[in-house]
Amino acid sequence: MRALHKSFLVSLVATATLLITTLYWAFVRAPVEKTMGIVQKIFYFHVPSAYAMYLGATACLIGSVIYLVKPSDLSDAFARAGAELAVVFGLIVITTGPLWAAKAWGYYWTWDPRLTTTLLSLMLYVAYLLLRTFTGDGPAEAKFAAALGILGAANLPIIHFSVQKWSGQHPTVITGNGGGLQHPDMRFALSLGFVTFTLLALHLLWMRTRTEIARARVIALEEQLQDLEESP
Repeated sequence: MRALHKSFLVSLVATATLLITTLYWAFVRAPVEKTMGIVQKIFYFHVPSAYAMYLGATACLIGSVIYLVKPSDLSDAFARAGAELAVVFGLIVITTGPLWAAKAWGYYWTWDPRLTTTLLSLMLYVAYLLLRTFTGDGPAEAKFAAALGILGAANLPIIHFSVQKWSGQHPTVITGNGGGLQHPDMRFALSLGFVTFTLLALHLLWMRTRTEIARARVIALEEQLQDLEESP
């Protein structure tokens, strides 16, 4: 157990170092894009945040499927932690995207296919967390939330392929067709962002899963104590 905590601490320090390095590379080393100017640097955080949102949604999907097959505190906690990640990083995506759009398009929001489907996913995971927060922790509520977690993940491929299927204004950042990432330092800054946000998402997933497991055990102990007090 001590070795696990030590490894986690080392990894956490590495993540913090990568985050600082990403900030330095994005704002100091990477040049300012000629067309969009300084606002283009939002890409270095917007795109990795979208990827981290996918990771959270995938974790929620895995935990939800396992819970429906074989319910356990671990799978339920993993699904809930994944949904929280999807909401946190989804909010970053929905916030940074309009900031870029205001400069590139002249307005903050348009009902672009990718923007609309991303907002829909975010709302589904917010609904998941509201359900888990206000409807109790019974097996029926957990199973209903698990079904909602699976439904939320079903929207992820639609988000990913929405630009190719329905066109829209959303730029293609990774390939050479869009995004303005022509300079090597730009591409390296984006790569650093992906690594940093991946490690950050994994840390948050690990911590929130452990917290939820501990909470479930406390609730179980409280129920046992209450049963003992009520028994003759």
